[in-house]
Amino acid sequence: MEHIAALLLLIGCSDDLKQCRELPAPTPIFETMAECDAIIGQTRRGFEGAEPRVFAQCVYVDPAMEEEDAELVWDITADGRLEAEVTAGSATIASRAPTATLR
Repeated sequence: MEHIAALLLLIGCSDDLKQCRELPAPTPIFETMAECDAIIGQTRRGFEGAEPRVFAQCVYVDPAMEEEDAELVWDITADGRLEAEVTAGSATIASRAPTATLR
């Protein structure tokens, strides 16, 4: 069975870094960090021009988290660096406020 060891995260931002969004990576998951590292530069260059600023990072995924809900958390720092990690997700339960009962 395959396991995920790395995710390729691509982020496109405005020049002032106030608006950023995830970009779709052509190959987003890898079995090793080395596989991700081997294509990160080429993939990033392929997105140049799509956004004023493009960031790319291979993010390590702990194989022990395979059975857990995980969350990819990222931020662009004030000095223009992409910081990202995969963390254990927190369970979110959606609910709706009760509606009035018709009589």
